[in-house]
Amino acid sequence: MVVKKSYGWLLLAAGLALCLPGTVAQCAEEAPALRSLGEAGLDVVWVLLGAFLVFFMQAGFGMVEAGFIRAKNVCNILTKNFMDYCAASIMFFLVGYAFMFGEGNGFIGWSGFGMSEAPNPSGVPTWAFWLFQAAFCGAGATIVAGAMAERMKFSAYLMYTVFISSLVYPIIGHWVWGGGWLAKMGFVDFAGSSVVHATGGWAACIGAVLLGARIGKFNGDGKPRAIAGHSIPLASLGVFILWFGWFGFNCASSLSVGDGEIISLVAMNTNLAAAAGA
Repeated sequence: MVVKKSYGWLLLAAGLALCLPGTVAQCAEEAPALRSLGEAGLDVVWVLLGAFLVFFMQAGFGMVEAGFIRAKNVCNILTKNFMDYCAASIMFFLVGYAFMFGEGNGFIGWSGFGMSEAPNPSGVPTWAFWLFQAAFCGAGATIVAGAMAERMKFSAYLMYTVFISSLVYPIIGHWVWGGGWLAKMGFVDFAGSSVVHATGGWAACIGAVLLGARIGKFNGDGKPRAIAGHSIPLASLGVFILWFGWFGFNCASSLSVGDGEIISLVAMNTNLAAAAGA
């Protein structure tokens, strides 16, 4: 039995000796391609992971807003958060992506409607890039829900979210990320501080000014009254979810895992910004 095993190993060694030169040469030729394929796959996973985290931020926004309002309006605010992401996804698929990244002029893009032959300025598949950008669009839309909580009709809110996600946000995004007039002037926005959050913030400010304060917020003599939220634990958990999701929002905006230094720096800055804000 020992002799048979020895012969077996000898035959295996002889076979390897005959095949090894060709195998090594073949592996040397294929290694760069395999590495390239592996890096491309990691980039796709990285961008999709970021998209999933940004999507999960919708839950964080909903929980923060629900915790800080009265219990009677919780269903309303949560449904708004749910539906604005649905509306944003559909509208960004139909027209928003084309307005934002399509070929056009310095003001608006005009190609790729319904993702038909949609342009792709990233280094990842179009569908992954679309999902990442759609999550951004939904985040920009949902910012307004908290600013106008407890004083906006549900039907009116749906009209607003369709309008901002199909037209307002994509056009502003085109100015910066779609090669529009701001991009040509050298304007840079790495992860949406202006495109997403300033756009949503200005829309929220305009809505709050137009709607005014909640009923009962001020006494007859003009002094403000506190309207306490119904669940601080719910709001606190929402804050942690947003903090967690923001790592995907910011870090995955690199659209690649190739530069670990940049990703690490963005992660550190994101964490420090949240901590300092607290």
